[in-house]
Amino acid sequence: MAIMIGGASIMDGALLMVAANETCPQPQTREHLMALEIAGINNIIVVQNKIDLISKEKSIENHKEIKDFLKGTIAENAPIIPISAHHDVNLDVLISTIEKVIPTPERNDKEDALLYVARSFDVNRPGTRPNDLQGGIIGGSIVSGQFKVGDEIEIGPGRRVSGKDNWIPIESTISSIKGGGLNLDSMNAGGLCGMATKLDPNFSKSDNLSGQVVAIKGNLPPIRSKVELDVSLLKEMVGAGGDSTDVYPLRHGETLMVTVATAKSVGTVSNNQKNKVFLNLKLPICANVGSRLSLSRRVGTRWRLIGHASIVD
Repeated sequence: MAIMIGGASIMDGALLMVAANETCPQPQTREHLMALEIAGINNIIVVQNKIDLISKEKSIENHKEIKDFLKGTIAENAPIIPISAHHDVNLDVLISTIEKVIPTPERNDKEDALLYVARSFDVNRPGTRPNDLQGGIIGGSIVSGQFKVGDEIEIGPGRRVSGKDNWIPIESTISSIKGGGLNLDSMNAGGLCGMATKLDPNFSKSDNLSGQVVAIKGNLPPIRSKVELDVSLLKEMVGAGGDSTDVYPLRHGETLMVTVATAKSVGTVSNNQKNKVFLNLKLPICANVGSRLSLSRRVGTRWRLIGHASIVD
């Protein structure tokens, strides 16, 4: 698996997790490395986990498998740190390596504030009296700018207008912010945070807002139900058994899954030119021109990564 680190629209770095007690690479490991190449993430650390489950000789053999797998890729020169997360072995070395390989960049708190929602909650217990209800909770990563307690915010795409095929943003106010286990007056880009809002908790229950975007009122990115994309397809995709198969060109009427930040949607190819593709989305996304997204194609029972794209219009 890959763990992204940072808060910028392009992550500052990533940890590529490899299980030492399994043959490397696994199909998922191949896909995650492809995703890192697509995102252009250069600061990578490979974490060889579960070394407590194998012998020294097997650990060395697995290390060689990892090096062979990474040869010629964006992570060819990435450090490989053997650890046992279960027994807290080498975690200090891993943290030290993160500090060296993935430096924290300067953040500009004057940029438009933007948060990608990963989770949302209703913290009220059943039977809570109306006067005691707390507003909805939003959790996610601030990717630019700064949010403060008292800010008026918009959440998009928001909610579907009843009986119509369009969406309107949800407006609210931040009542408190928590990050790193601390109550804060404000929080900048560079990490995960939780926001308590004055939202009707019915909006935020059961991760209903996952995949949406939070911005200061008036600065929300456009809501798009149709996108024009500049597409780059991979040469091959990873199959269920780890075998690679060629990626054939996109076809008119084909259904693709798109992922942009924490949002996922399904779109139908309506016009396919050389590198330009128009997608009609089943669920709208909230994104600026230039935003990068991944494209997946349904193969059997799974969606397989086949390429990436940026929003042109």
